[in-house]
Amino acid sequence: MDYQIVFFDIDGTLLNTKHVIPPATVDAISQLKQSGVKVAIATGRSPYHLMPIAEQLGIYTFVSFNGSYVMSEGSFIHHTPLAKETLARLETMADSNNHPMVFLGADTCFANAYNHPHVIESFNSLQLPPPDHRHGYWKEVPIYQAFLYCSEQDEQPYVGRFNEVSYIRWHKHVLDVLPPNGSKAKGIEALLRHFDIPAAKAVAFGDGLNDKEMLSYVGMGVAMGNAHNELKPFADMITRHVNDGGIHHGLLQLGLI
Repeated sequence: MDYQIVFFDIDGTLLNTKHVIPPATVDAISQLKQSGVKVAIATGRSPYHLMPIAEQLGIYTFVSFNGSYVMSEGSFIHHTPLAKETLARLETMADSNNHPMVFLGADTCFANAYNHPHVIESFNSLQLPPPDHRHGYWKEVPIYQAFLYCSEQDEQPYVGRFNEVSYIRWHKHVLDVLPPNGSKAKGIEALLRHFDIPAAKAVAFGDGLNDKEMLSYVGMGVAMGNAHNELKPFADMITRHVNDGGIHHGLLQLGLI
């Protein structure tokens, strides 16, 4: 297959377990770009949290917020913000349960609780600075993703009541709240339409539960060797562990470098 574009997740895919990009990955992506294949990032991260990685690799086309905000070389392609009415009701319920939230806009994010330990822990796990506190931020700008801080056993009342949004758990304390049917696949679909590239000619590398739809949608879905066990059945191919040259090996196996 003559693949035309490759999408890379960040955490656990581009970044290894030490939260750095392995030199072999940097070299492999450089070779991929030189071959004329388009390269993009597809992540749950916000544009401002992915930018250091994008700049290191020279990649400025990305699907962020798990598909809710898409850019191509600095040009805005697609966005699907969360409904304000939904955010209002969700925050009210979260407040009643003492569950803090973080609201992420296109340019920055804020927590509605001050220095909550679970907020700090979750951001530290990604080696990102915890957000400042700002009440009512969701009222001021479009919100593309929210973090709801509750345990897995406490999430069902939210899932049952708010069926107009999508959910993905990425941390023991955090449930992602996304627009309806939100997924990386939706953002990738918009980007492929922009480039006039069929899904069959797209490749995606991922490792997490939020990569299921993405790996299923593209022509070649590649799971990292370190991928969550529930993700692997959705992949067409499993490459090596991120710490063992997984990106380089996968691209080599596909004949892309």
